[in-house]
Amino acid sequence: MEQLFKIDLKKINTSSQKESLERKKNLELFFKTGLPNKKDENWKFTDLNSIINKNFKKILNNNEFEFDKKIELINDFDHNNIVLVNGTFKSCDIQFEDKEKVKIESLNSLEDFECQKNNNLHFLNKALSLGGFNLEVQKDYKCKKPIIIYNYFTSNLENKIINNSNNIKLHRNSELTLIEYNIGEKSKFLKNTFEKVNIDEGALLKNIILQKTKCNGFFYKNISGSQGYNSSYQNFILSSGLKFNRIEIDMNLNKENCNCFILSGLCLGKKEHQEIKTQINHLAPNCKSYQKIKNVLEYDSNGVYQGKIFVKDIAQKTDAYQLSKALILHDEAAFNAKPELEIYADDVKCSHGSTSGSIDMDAIHYLMTRGIDKATAKKLLINGFLNEIFENIHEEKIKVFLQKIIKEQINGI
Repeated sequence: MEQLFKIDLKKINTSSQKESLERKKNLELFFKTGLPNKKDENWKFTDLNSIINKNFKKILNNNEFEFDKKIELINDFDHNNIVLVNGTFKSCDIQFEDKEKVKIESLNSLEDFECQKNNNLHFLNKALSLGGFNLEVQKDYKCKKPIIIYNYFTSNLENKIINNSNNIKLHRNSELTLIEYNIGEKSKFLKNTFEKVNIDEGALLKNIILQKTKCNGFFYKNISGSQGYNSSYQNFILSSGLKFNRIEIDMNLNKENCNCFILSGLCLGKKEHQEIKTQINHLAPNCKSYQKIKNVLEYDSNGVYQGKIFVKDIAQKTDAYQLSKALILHDEAAFNAKPELEIYADDVKCSHGSTSGSIDMDAIHYLMTRGIDKATAKKLLINGFLNEIFENIHEEKIKVFLQKIIKEQINGI
């Protein structure tokens, strides 16, 4: 493993001797076990060790990058922005908000990020993280406009690794729509991100993850969070176009009347691999979770969904729903699903399911009899299959923008 990762900790500016020793300790812990493989039940469908070794001969860490391109801002709707360059905080502009109520700054300390002992990639992140952003919305403040995170990657990242960490905190009765907009270049690189989310009583966080264009990056993102009484978390994943992507979401519904929604619509193309792994922990009564994962798979792409619902014995009146659907368009494409329920309460409503199949040729034929060519008919059906995930997005301009992104991703298959 040390032969693959050519890591130089001297390239990382540290604030103290203690931090240097901590980084060295975490790097040693990572090298002890290395990258996860299929022997780990959590990675049973994705051998990351094999994937990385097949695509990289060496992986370097280097934080010396030039910001070599002007970022084109989205003009479809008004928004605030945060700019990250190779995972590090560059700037922010919250022109539509009360600056006393919304705090955004560079994340310089990882003290609040407790190491996940069963996650070796967290040791790697703690060793190499160059920071990210810290975002805090004060109590009773509802953000007037969304915040878009322009997550930009420079063109000189070939064989490099990026490690960053983000912290998001919504205080009581606050609201925020946060859009992560990945803008990649042609370089082949590895990105390892850990994100902590805390949503207090009555707060609402809508989080949208999407990809602007195809990218040769290999992405891993771990989101761990907690929810307070009557809070809501909604995550929409539209990250099509990455060579490799795995998103893990682990949410604790700690108090009554929490809502947690995870919806995804992905179009996977040639040699692309994407996995979504979720664990929703119902730890209090009267909470609801809803998960719907949709994949369209072309060529030799590989899609994976692992979803677990855990219901504690005191979490009576839980309402939990989980469904994955795959539209497989090629014989070499594959989709694996592993839905799980672990329930210790007796007054609950929990269900899960998974379906996969090919495109409806009768529907194709029907559209062709109406004068639509076969290729266009196919795209129309795919668009209809994926657009269902936008039912929970009520901001019309954002919904139209996301539908446009989905359409572009479909045309890129």
